[in-house]
Amino acid sequence: MTTYDESKIKTLSSLEHIRMRPGMYIGRLGNGSHPDDGIYILLKEVIDNAVDEFIMGAGKRVDINIEQDSRVKIRDYGRGIPLGKIVACVSIINTGAKYNTDVFQFSVGLNGVGTKAVNALSQEFKVTSYREGRFASATFSRGNLLAEEEGESAEKNGTLIEFLPDSEVFKDYTFNPEYISKRLWRYAYLNAGLKLYLGAECFLSHNGLRDLLDKEIKGAQLYDAIHYKSETLEFTFSHTDGYGENYFSFVNGTYTNEGGTHLSAFREGILKGVNEFSKKKFAGEDVRDGIVGAVAVKVKEPI
Repeated sequence: MTTYDESKIKTLSSLEHIRMRPGMYIGRLGNGSHPDDGIYILLKEVIDNAVDEFIMGAGKRVDINIEQDSRVKIRDYGRGIPLGKIVACVSIINTGAKYNTDVFQFSVGLNGVGTKAVNALSQEFKVTSYREGRFASATFSRGNLLAEEEGESAEKNGTLIEFLPDSEVFKDYTFNPEYISKRLWRYAYLNAGLKLYLGAECFLSHNGLRDLLDKEIKGAQLYDAIHYKSETLEFTFSHTDGYGENYFSFVNGTYTNEGGTHLSAFREGILKGVNEFSKKKFAGEDVRDGIVGAVAVKVKEPI
């Protein structure tokens, strides 16, 4: 019989647990051949933080570079991480400002894990924060802190994250430019006015979800798309001569491919609006057949 005593009890740090059970934090691992593979989730977690800065009115540009060796560099021009907290913010789970609605009102990422998972699952990871003429940086390998540095800087405020996904976790991986481009366009549609650069290519939307709809329909709409936007809700829709219903739905910037109550309410709202206007009682399939629509909501505490 195996001995079971105090020596068998292990306590893992946050990052050690992420490395032991990566699927709990980023879903599938994969090699980059599927759009939901882990390397794209690492990319998303860092970009989410940069987009949150834009949402809070700090920084209108995000620079993304992926080098030939798959090393990723993401630079935003927001407020920068407080210099004394950069190590904690990328290494201790449930550490961050997104639990404080005074700092982040409608954050894309709220689980307090995102960048920590990137750190833990990268063979090389470096974070640099620039604030008011000074900088602080921390370098890690597979979640282990290697070095810290601090000093003066002429760089604009913001944060630079550099990482190389761990080849021990993601076997024989490569980034697919098409998958990355699709993700960046979604960020652009959901954040009109934000410029995202992938190398020299700029992803920019002036009209938000209306631009997404125009791209998907490609001139086949039967009438000019209806478009509404407020601080917490944006939607657009039109009909084509096609069949069925086609929707794109989002909550706090995250694509909800299985829909949810926000999409259900959107679909029912269209039917209710048509029936009230026409003073008739059409069935849902009669009103919505051929529709293409997009809806995005922002909530402070998504379930």
